[in-house]
Amino acid sequence: MGEIHINYWAVLVSTVLAFVLGSLWYGPLFGKAWMKEMNFTEEELKKANMVKIFGTAFVLNIIISLNLAAFLGPKADFAFGLFAGAAAGIGWVAASLGITYLFGRKSLKLFFIDAGYQAVIYTLMGGILGAWR
Repeated sequence: MGEIHINYWAVLVSTVLAFVLGSLWYGPLFGKAWMKEMNFTEEELKKANMVKIFGTAFVLNIIISLNLAAFLGPKADFAFGLFAGAAAGIGWVAASLGITYLFGRKSLKLFFIDAGYQAVIYTLMGGILGAWR
């Protein structure tokens, strides 16, 4: 097994980017459509434990970024990071969501919102992690 090199600054930056993009993606960009597809109301969302949700999401994004950094390896560059991130986001995450959504009878619209976010963020994370070796 090869040596794992992780730039923790790149992990932090890509984690913050995922968090910020998520707030835009599920806010002004696709928030209303996502709420409709999930059958949420504004009142239900206001009752949620936002500290728990956002805190856990941040930790999970750190885990994703660390895992992707280890997957990319020490010789990755920006272009390879983008490619590998897109491959992971589309080929693993979005495809897995697709299977889950099919059996859960979730809408195609919800799939594109959620899988689209994952594909974009994995691609951007990969680019950042590859560039900052």
